[in-house]
Amino acid sequence: MELRLDGKVALVTGGSRGIGKSIAQTFVEAGAQVMITSRKAEACEAAVKEIGDGAHFEAGHIGKEEDTARVIEATLDRLGRIDILINNAATNPYAGPIIAIDRSRWDKTFSTNLTAPLFWTQKVWDDWMKENGGSVINIASVGGFGTSPILGVYDITKAALIHVTKQLAAELAPKVRVNALAPGLVKTDFAKALWEDGKGDEVAKAYPLERLGEVEDVAAAALFLAAESGRWVTGQTWVLDGGGMIAYKPTT
Repeated sequence: MELRLDGKVALVTGGSRGIGKSIAQTFVEAGAQVMITSRKAEACEAAVKEIGDGAHFEAGHIGKEEDTARVIEATLDRLGRIDILINNAATNPYAGPIIAIDRSRWDKTFSTNLTAPLFWTQKVWDDWMKENGGSVINIASVGGFGTSPILGVYDITKAALIHVTKQLAAELAPKVRVNALAPGLVKTDFAKALWEDGKGDEVAKAYPLERLGEVEDVAAAALFLAAESGRWVTGQTWVLDGGGMIAYKPTT
């Protein structure tokens, strides 16, 4: 089955690298026009050049209300519509137990990982999707289903994002579908500290599919949800983790 997005326009936050860039590339190859955004214009420009025709950029800080409005308005002005919103941008400025975190890094993590996806969705809803429909895909994490000795704050934001996904799906139906993807460990620069220097090999051994995720794995799932193939799916969080959440050690 060939999944196509001909005539569609997608907006991808955090689209200059990693998962966001791969989603943008996949969507362009499926026929969409894609606007990517991230803080650094140079990184966006380089990503657009690499992706090729169909990719566009408007740099901005996703946590700033004025940048949110500017990027969304630029997308509508230049591309005419926003059929798909990918809330991908995330941050993780702290590693350690949540009981020891300082207020500034707590606030920064929530602002980027939870508050921004809500208000980007709100703005796209107000400016386009309320009247025209569309699809919103939030990039969550398997961490949102458990606890962690070092990633607790990040995981809390992703758990909340999973619930926000369900809440928005209920509120914005039937015109807008809202879903989430929850990847396990994917080989990106963002997660490099978790898989470099052979650490990823140990994680992969615990996954039934015996490998870490690649950005293309997440992009393929995003394409399925964004295309007509996902037309009866909303309020769901799809786990993409090589089977990690169902792994077990056989007893002998």
